[in-house]
Amino acid sequence: MSEADPKNANKLIPSATILLLRDGTAGLEVFMVVRHHQIDFASGALVFPGGKVDKLDMAPGVRERADGMDGLDDWEFSMRVAAIREAFEESGVLLARNEQTGSVVDAGRLKSLEHYRDPLNRGEVGIADFLSKEGLRLAGDMLTPFAHWITPKMMPKRFDTRFYLANAPEDHVAVHDGSESVDSVWISPMQALKEAEAGTRTIIFPTRMNVEKVGESPNVTHAIETARSRQIVTVEPQVTKNEAGEPVLRIPKEAGYSVTEEPLSAVANVAKPKAG
Repeated sequence: MSEADPKNANKLIPSATILLLRDGTAGLEVFMVVRHHQIDFASGALVFPGGKVDKLDMAPGVRERADGMDGLDDWEFSMRVAAIREAFEESGVLLARNEQTGSVVDAGRLKSLEHYRDPLNRGEVGIADFLSKEGLRLAGDMLTPFAHWITPKMMPKRFDTRFYLANAPEDHVAVHDGSESVDSVWISPMQALKEAEAGTRTIIFPTRMNVEKVGESPNVTHAIETARSRQIVTVEPQVTKNEAGEPVLRIPKEAGYSVTEEPLSAVANVAKPKAG
């Protein structure tokens, strides 16, 4: 997006992200990555794998190779394709099936596809060509819509983001890509929130709210069933003032989060992790 073009100022950027889930020994865990410090959004923060929708996500041939996405409009379809593609690029987890067997790709097959991660990320290979060449189908039915957030109007770069839940295939080893993300962790929502509170992790407001919400579930099955039963309310935080006259970001109560407002100072000045 050109900064010199006023028509593109504050334009919403379609994006998607996945909360990859698994049942750990102590309960629900979610896969998160640490953004590279040179990334212009949420640099250094602990986030879910995800990114912008690419024009190639809607290329001819993609719909014909997607399960569980019949009847979706172009916007929602492209979001789910982007979510699966970005999860593969950033974490190495691929929600796709062998078109011959109908089975989700196993660890052995996944390893043979590893070399596609960077070309997909750089746009050198489109998702349609990747699927066709490798005889794969996107497992869109493994995604459960979870949340929808839009960056506040005051921000110079604004995202229109869909969040999805997915039960990570057991034999897929999730690992950060080393470029956009520089570290990764399977972590319980409670632990992630605890570390953010202590200042040892940086977690931005939307991520923290969704970590907290998914943490209301004790296991993957409960999280997915709960998400399917809830109506998704779009959250576009509004800048306003509280009763004390202090500026806050306010989100709709109907969205089902534990808080409805956050001090603007806390959002604008995200604490950096403590040294040591």
